[in-house]
Amino acid sequence: MKLTRKIQINIDLPTAEQRKEVRDKLYQWQDRCYRAANLIMTHLFMQVMIKDFFYLSEGIKYKLIDEEKDIDGILQGSHSNSTYRMLSKRFKGEIPCNILNYLNHELISKFKKNYMDYVNGNRSLDNYKPNRGFLFGTEGFKQLYYNKERKMFCFRLFQIPFKAYLGRDFTDKHALLQQVIDGEVKLCTSRMKLEKGKIFWLPVFEVPIGEDCLKPEIVAEASLSLEHPISVRIGKNSLQIGNKEEFLHRRLAIQAAHSRTKAAVTYCRGGNGKERKLKALERFKKMEQNYIANRLHEYSKRLIDFCVKHQAATLVLLDMQENTEIAKEEQFVLRNWSYYQLMTKIKYKAEKAGIELITT
Repeated sequence: MKLTRKIQINIDLPTAEQRKEVRDKLYQWQDRCYRAANLIMTHLFMQVMIKDFFYLSEGIKYKLIDEEKDIDGILQGSHSNSTYRMLSKRFKGEIPCNILNYLNHELISKFKKNYMDYVNGNRSLDNYKPNRGFLFGTEGFKQLYYNKERKMFCFRLFQIPFKAYLGRDFTDKHALLQQVIDGEVKLCTSRMKLEKGKIFWLPVFEVPIGEDCLKPEIVAEASLSLEHPISVRIGKNSLQIGNKEEFLHRRLAIQAAHSRTKAAVTYCRGGNGKERKLKALERFKKMEQNYIANRLHEYSKRLIDFCVKHQAATLVLLDMQENTEIAKEEQFVLRNWSYYQLMTKIKYKAEKAGIELITT
């Protein structure tokens, strides 16, 4: 199973001038990546659609194959190699080839997946923005270790030193990185993003699914309700996770503050367009999103931990169809109970723990 985490990192160089030079280089890589992504999608679309350009002469060749393998071929290499050669020629010396190679493979796979939608006009080509970051493989990632004196993880990416200080980490990031060092977990292709002067590393870990301690004959039955977000029973053991007042109180308070701020936006000081006027609204919007994400993560974690504690290999969610119909009829429930997000988090954590999830 593959897990993705988001970790803020810093450039591990002694002087401000050196850090600024590296930061400028990273921004250049990110810029070249987003431009390269748009070029790849354009070239791939043109290649597959060239045979539909009916206004071309009949003698035009259009087979997407190496000209040495087929007399009607129009390419000077393989299909995937054609876009990589274009990128290499245009951005040579401006960005590591490893990044361009992984970007090329990622977008070709995505293009093939949505090929029929592109051709039939049901989907437009993806338009990539400058903040999408860039992919890199493990070839350029070296020397990951934990510095006990500085209490941080250090590594090198394309010979650039980085450090990640996790502090009092209440998630599994510290454990996953330590397992990578110990060889227990595999580090896969990852991504790096630069946002508002900060550098974020999004590592992808390939972890084994834990099934050893679970018993197939033990089944957990859980239900989602209005009074209690989750109620679960395993034999004679039962647990109610959260309650209506605890879940809704904070969310409704944030919504009320958002409404009051929205009414006062007209009188906020402007000067830089709508972004400045709506700054407070955006803050409350993100506050609500973060609160709900935190609550749902906590609820789903407690549910899966309860199943693992009692060695339940199967988790059955009862009356999900009925709850869905209630949510559709009641706007208040649909707006405030986030059933879909909770289901997504339960499914993800159940898969990670090796628990089979069944919905009724």
